[in-house]
Amino acid sequence: MTIRTPSPADLSALRDIERAAGEPFRALGMTRIADDDPPSVRRLTDHLQAGRLLVAYEGTGGDGTGGRPAGYLLWDPVDGCAHIEQVSVHPEYARRGIGRALIDRAERDSGLGALTLTTFAEVPWNAPYYRRLGFRVLDDAALTPGLRAIRAHEAALGLDAWPRVCMRRQSDTR
Repeated sequence: MTIRTPSPADLSALRDIERAAGEPFRALGMTRIADDDPPSVRRLTDHLQAGRLLVAYEGTGGDGTGGRPAGYLLWDPVDGCAHIEQVSVHPEYARRGIGRALIDRAERDSGLGALTLTTFAEVPWNAPYYRRLGFRVLDDAALTPGLRAIRAHEAALGLDAWPRVCMRRQSDTR
């Protein structure tokens, strides 16, 4: 597995990964999440151009190019932290450490002191998984203005139909 910045030609494959990664939500009764549209090619392009899109490739050549996208991560700077906007791994590649590798790489590449994210509190591959990676749940008093704005936007989208949390990982806690 190689993690690198994708070529623009790979962006549509990331949309397919997102659709496939959403399917397990259906079994939890979260059909709306499973049916959610993946990020647009424009949004992916914006992250690519900003240097905030990483892709994990399977079967890359010795020079680190080629291969099939297996997972991806988008991040944005939010209040001095690298905020993970989205991390998705195709179910074919689940439980191989790809999500962890993408998160660790984003932490390294961002050069910021901490990672943050918002996620579903009770979905096994969401908050419980991130806890295993060293993230901790933030209480309301610890939310920064940027995280509050993200949570308000998520609530407006209806994501609060299921319990959600903000989480943070300091770089020195790994």
